[in-house]
Amino acid sequence: MRLDMFLWYARFAKTRSAAQAIAEKGTLRLDGRRIERAHCPVRVGMVIAFPQGGRVHILRVQALPIRRGPPAEAQALYTLLEPSGSGPVDGGDDPA
Repeated sequence: MRLDMFLWYARFAKTRSAAQAIAEKGTLRLDGRRIERAHCPVRVGMVIAFPQGGRVHILRVQALPIRRGPPAEAQALYTLLEPSGSGPVDGGDDPA
């Protein structure tokens, strides 16, 4: 399955164009490799890491989707892994 499709199905992006932009920005990593292509293949067991909204999302792909379903269905597609630092990406204090 294409990386941009997975990000869209898993609801990390509201549109497929936004998912393509995340993938092509050059900040996304797939199993530790920097990715700059939206069409890069994703398989079960791969680890995806990317910054979004001031945080770094690290997730392991658990299943490949067949449609863009409700949020509960989307959350079953991946397992969130804890990043090494729990603070914001910029290292500043987290406003509480």
